[in-house]
Amino acid sequence: METIRVVTWIDAPVERCFQLALSIDLLVAAAKRSKEKAVAGVTTGLIGEGQTVMWSGHHFGRRFTHTSRIVGWRAPAYFRDVMIKGAFRYFEHDHHFATMDDGTRMRDEVRFSAPLGPLGRLAEKTFLRRHLLTFLAERNAMIKRVAESEEWRKYVEEMPVKDSVALTGERVVGRWDESALLRS
Repeated sequence: METIRVVTWIDAPVERCFQLALSIDLLVAAAKRSKEKAVAGVTTGLIGEGQTVMWSGHHFGRRFTHTSRIVGWRAPAYFRDVMIKGAFRYFEHDHHFATMDDGTRMRDEVRFSAPLGPLGRLAEKTFLRRHLLTFLAERNAMIKRVAESEEWRKYVEEMPVKDSVALTGERVVGRWDESALLRS
């Protein structure tokens, strides 16, 4: 099994970065080179906890499909998608988001293994790892560019702030309304 770790610094709020990473439309736009399309499950808008998406795209001169489900969720800090059907023997992708002084640290950790035993391990080391690193770099560059511009509004709505009144009667402002994460 191989593990890939990629860190991307983004000058934007963590909630915006989290939502953009869940945007099917943005992920399709980021994967133009492989002609990725969401063809089943959630195919547009934001994907959420427990939902699935089937991707179809061209890699290594062939069309592949990859179905994943969001199985872990701690908005706006973390989500995990796992392959439930596809070409890999095993594929799991953890997405971590942390607020930093100068914006957001987005960290990806991908664990994967190819089928076909020793031949698959050779493929992991010789070209699959490099291919996935390039794919992640392109995806993350698009998320960064969009998050740091006004273009993010094309893909997600601003996170509403939930006003609440504490027991003391003081108004607490700045709480994030998690129920507003997904568009209806």
